[in-house]
Amino acid sequence: MSKAIVAIVGRPNVGKSTLFNVIAGNRISIVQDTPGVTRDRIYADCTWLDFAFTLVDTGGIEPDTTDEMMTLMRDQAEIAIATADVIIFLTDVRQGLQDADTGVADMLRKAHKPVVLAVNKVDDFEKFKNDVYEFYSLGMGEPFAISSASRLGLGDLLDEVKRLSPQGVVGGEEDDRPRIAIIGKPNVGKSSLVNRLVGEDRVLVSDVAGTTRDAVDTPIVRNGTEYVLIDTAGLRRKNKVKEELERYSVIRAVAAVGRSDVVILVIDALEGVTEQDAKIAGIAHERGKGLIVAVNKWDAVEKNDKTIYEYTRRIKETLSFVPYAEMIFISAVTGQRLGKLFELIDVVRENQTLRIATGVLNEIVTEAVALQQPPSDKGKRLKVFYTTQVAVKPPTFVVFVNEKQLMHFSYLRYLENKIREAFGFSGTPLKFHVRERGREDGPKT
Repeated sequence: MSKAIVAIVGRPNVGKSTLFNVIAGNRISIVQDTPGVTRDRIYADCTWLDFAFTLVDTGGIEPDTTDEMMTLMRDQAEIAIATADVIIFLTDVRQGLQDADTGVADMLRKAHKPVVLAVNKVDDFEKFKNDVYEFYSLGMGEPFAISSASRLGLGDLLDEVKRLSPQGVVGGEEDDRPRIAIIGKPNVGKSSLVNRLVGEDRVLVSDVAGTTRDAVDTPIVRNGTEYVLIDTAGLRRKNKVKEELERYSVIRAVAAVGRSDVVILVIDALEGVTEQDAKIAGIAHERGKGLIVAVNKWDAVEKNDKTIYEYTRRIKETLSFVPYAEMIFISAVTGQRLGKLFELIDVVRENQTLRIATGVLNEIVTEAVALQQPPSDKGKRLKVFYTTQVAVKPPTFVVFVNEKQLMHFSYLRYLENKIREAFGFSGTPLKFHVRERGREDGPKT
């Protein structure tokens, strides 16, 4: 089951970013060494008790503004609202109820999404309780008095978020159809690709970036197998705020990737691979999804005998943290290589669910250890006792050792490469946990 998307919205300066950082904790400031996997500050994966969700931060909403930047922020918030499963509507008890709060409430009512009303900066409930009651007039249900800065009332708030979330309720019929997320920057041809695959204009296509406003699920049958294509929405772009708005394509990518089995990252061949492409690929990598890089508009590129090799090299350099990703050069307009795209999807799906027998796996690991001695520290050397596969989607392995502190990330990467050489696993990430034999230690992070 995919994680719930929880968006924090409200007018400017009510403490949205503070609440976001408090709920996200220190994870939001983590910067990984792997290019493209650095967390974007607008979203974070969080847990509350047994409830896992993705928290999305938004800019302040001024419903009636004509200011360009404030209009942009309102557009961003609308994107988050459209994507969210539950919305935290944040207000400020010290500033009191404002006309802008009423405007935001009207916007949320039209969205028909579950809303939790939170009144922030209530450091002393007895002192502010009458001011809190004022927010009942918004018609958004019971206001939850909280203080982000003092971490007060957050448990009750998150309990309510969990209660309203569809992911917080177990049940419903399981859909086992392969789900393929089509993700990428705005205007790279995602909707055109879906339409070409389906054979009819199921998704609105325009030269204006961002004409798709919501994620669209499209069933399609190929060779007797029914797939579900998830087309993520594009975003409007304006000249000087283009980069800022593009960051919000991440929100939709997070939601789509969470619901998918395999991700197709669409790249514009005319523009080339960008940092934004790397960020979006990083989401698929972090979440353990199969990954195919589809370079679209290949028919419009002037070519010679070295063109495809140069493009491949540049893409592999920028996306070096996903060397396992499959790559294909396509044209949604002409249909070039689209038949092979489904072949790749099936290959990646098979590799996502591939299981390796423990005996065979340990033969490969033992041989790898013999070829390259494990690292040592202060005279003590790492011993690898045995390895076993414990899960699929993605394939996940537990490596039992004498002391897990001795397992350097470079040696773990070496073992991963040897396993890939033996069994392939193209198109899918592999996950490894390192444990000391005989101990119930958690995964290595």
